[in-house]
Amino acid sequence: MANAVTTDSKAPAHTNDTTNNTATTSSSSPLVSEKGTTTIADTVVQKIAGLAAREVTGVYALGGGAVRAFGALRERIPGASASVGQGVSVEVGERQAAVDLQILVEYGVSIADLARAVRRNVIDAVEQMTGLEVVEVNINVSDVHIPGDDESDDRTDAGRVR
Repeated sequence: MANAVTTDSKAPAHTNDTTNNTATTSSSSPLVSEKGTTTIADTVVQKIAGLAAREVTGVYALGGGAVRAFGALRERIPGASASVGQGVSVEVGERQAAVDLQILVEYGVSIADLARAVRRNVIDAVEQMTGLEVVEVNINVSDVHIPGDDESDDRTDAGRVR
């Protein structure tokens, strides 16, 4: 009972602190000023996160198998290019963003270390470029790339055409 009373007596103070923090956050947000508000589109955050994830050594590709296959087809079409946001989904609010990544890792890389590096790089890039607070970066490792797999496919095609 004493704990419940202590919690209840602190509740109003906590509510006031939250209100004060919200006011401080909104006034100190780089996206909100006296002269207007800046809105960041989901696709902007998606592209920044995708590029930041690809910068990390050990990330072979982003996206699931079907998405990567569609991207490979799109690359063969003249004038078309692969989407930078492939394998990335985001949720963007007024001051915060959440990112979900689906990645393919290179064989031999520590997945835990890679995930930590990707998460840090994505958070830094999105926060620095947009001013949004990144609340979470979820990473789904969908596959492991084995270096010989791509080369064996190329050899069979080259062998038949000689």
